[in-house]
Amino acid sequence: MLMRLAITALIMSGIANLAFAAADPSWWMLPAALAGWYVADMMSGIVHMIMDYHPARPGVGLDRIYFYRGSRESAEYKTLFRASMTHLNPFERLVYDFKNHHPRPHALGRRTMLRQIGSTIVAGSLPLSLLLNIACLALPVPGWAVAGALSLLVGGTFAQYFHGTLHRDNNPWIVNAMRRVGLLMTPQAHQIHHDTLKRDFATNSGWSNAVLNPVFRFCHDKGWLRDEGLEPQG
Repeated sequence: MLMRLAITALIMSGIANLAFAAADPSWWMLPAALAGWYVADMMSGIVHMIMDYHPARPGVGLDRIYFYRGSRESAEYKTLFRASMTHLNPFERLVYDFKNHHPRPHALGRRTMLRQIGSTIVAGSLPLSLLLNIACLALPVPGWAVAGALSLLVGGTFAQYFHGTLHRDNNPWIVNAMRRVGLLMTPQAHQIHHDTLKRDFATNSGWSNAVLNPVFRFCHDKGWLRDEGLEPQG
């Protein structure tokens, strides 16, 4: 129920922001929207980088379920999974999810859109969209700035869903159309990340990977991102 309310509020807030942008049209909207899309892509890469390398909590059995060799539909696995998850906070569960999709990438693609973007809506998209509403009501925010912010909000909200489409064979037509024009990256381009786990962390369009790859190498060389964080430890 609360999630439905959050989604409804986000839609209404988004429509209001779209109206604010439409009230002050200009040619600057296109570059602003592209800039917003670029920033959303970069944010997807930064989050991905941190989640991949942030150590999972030790001592709660995450290594047992991560390396489990039997059926993940078995009663034994489900019992182990529930026992481990009870010890984790929401952030730690996200950390584990990011690591878990590396050896089982199609597991991410099988998840529903709501599961992929629900936490993003509640923790980020809705509050930011409402703040944009308030700013537009209180200040003379130019239409191009609203357009850029809306592009950022859309790209950020659907970032994990876009990531999931890279690990699924059948996708909506709009995803395929956005790939054809370069607004979304292709599975082939994202496979480079899975082959190395040391580059190309951005998962929306991939535009920002040229900037993020040197950032990752610097952080990795400094020891701020350590290989031990890639997999749960006992």
